[in-house]
Amino acid sequence: MYSKANLIDDNTPTDPESIFQKGSTTYYHSTKLFPTKIRKDVTTLYCFVRVVDDFVDAVPQDLESFNNFKSDYYKALSGKEVNNSIISNYIELSYRKGFEAEWTDAFLKSMEMDTYKSEYNNLGELNDYLYGSSEVIGLMMNKVMDIDERAHDSARYLGKAMQFINFIRDIDEDLDLNRTYFPKDTLAKFGLDGLTRGEARRKPKQFRAFVRSQIKVYFDWQKKAETGFVYLPKRMRVAVKTASDMYMWTATKIYKNPFLVYDMQLKPAWNKVLLAGIKNYFSIYLSFNNKNTSIQEPSINNTRTV
Repeated sequence: MYSKANLIDDNTPTDPESIFQKGSTTYYHSTKLFPTKIRKDVTTLYCFVRVVDDFVDAVPQDLESFNNFKSDYYKALSGKEVNNSIISNYIELSYRKGFEAEWTDAFLKSMEMDTYKSEYNNLGELNDYLYGSSEVIGLMMNKVMDIDERAHDSARYLGKAMQFINFIRDIDEDLDLNRTYFPKDTLAKFGLDGLTRGEARRKPKQFRAFVRSQIKVYFDWQKKAETGFVYLPKRMRVAVKTASDMYMWTATKIYKNPFLVYDMQLKPAWNKVLLAGIKNYFSIYLSFNNKNTSIQEPSINNTRTV
């Protein structure tokens, strides 16, 4: 994935810009809309979580590098010197912005779950994973942007809403990693034994109903997340809403045709992200259509024939 020039001895990539650009088109280009200093801090945060995520998502999983990275993080946290700029930069950021230590612990715990847990029995189990893998990232982003703590709940909802769409979009990809994030009891309600391509093709009606039901969960979480946008300064709101818009775009596409998750890798192009950013800039700064800045859930009636 990365050239040897960007690696240190334990196979950890070290070039922040390269990690960010290769890791996420949506986040990379939407964060260009942040002020320079904020973008630098967001890059530091993103690189830390992306590197860990790449270790556990590798095929085969790079458990040795994950364990070394985790060990080096706690060594550095205790004051010992480690040869890893991704870790040292992240720790500096966490101290400077006041991250709770528990947030990073929860994140690493969820990433470790990906090394041994392949399925979830119920939403309670999944929520434990979602807290560490996504909600704490929302809390960290609030700290990076110096946002009022009253927005913490909405930041958590935004984090897990985005993660949930990743789960839906990556159903097929996650099966290659021997993972299914959607709870077994939820699948059973729709008469599904799993989410393999074969099961979905045998039971297309049930599969479509299941995917759309999960996207409705996302819609609910996204609406709760948007209540916190009022706490964001305009420049921050442009960037956050642009990333949020791209996740809604993905959700809407899949809602209309759930089988897209098997047929293509659905991600917005970089120019679509930037165009959304321009639209949000004018909407937010010039108060165009202020009453309609929240993204609307697509009409179910318009998707019945899909």
